[in-house]
Amino acid sequence: MNKLLPPTYFMIALLLTAAAHFLFRYGDFLAFPWTLTGILPIVVGSWFNLAADQLFKKRNTTVKPFEESSVLVTDGVFRVTRNPMYVGMILILLGEALLLGSIAPFLVVLVAAVFFDRTYIVPEECQLAATFGEEFDTYRSRVRRWL
Repeated sequence: MNKLLPPTYFMIALLLTAAAHFLFRYGDFLAFPWTLTGILPIVVGSWFNLAADQLFKKRNTTVKPFEESSVLVTDGVFRVTRNPMYVGMILILLGEALLLGSIAPFLVVLVAAVFFDRTYIVPEECQLAATFGEEFDTYRSRVRRWL
């Protein structure tokens, strides 16, 4: 089991996104003021994270990966995606990449999405299926994993 929580990897990805821009600056494709379009995914991603966190707290269930959930949260932002916190983190990384305006940071965004999916989302969803059974299966059939 992975001992580091997703926010740690998210912070590392934020730093790597900036590093990729400055170390492998190739293919600037957005110039100011178009780079400011990155603000929108950062705002939306931040909202996804905060809204999901508030719902977990409101339902008195854990937000930590691999801890058993006491409640299957399916309302609010969970109507849009089964994994709003991961979606939020990827949107923030995408926004950062857009603000930087070069191609290299987008590789970090892609790697982070695959990493979160394989390391956290797939095992978490297996655990939710084992805990909530048909209730989770029904939820999974109507709400996408990402967006």
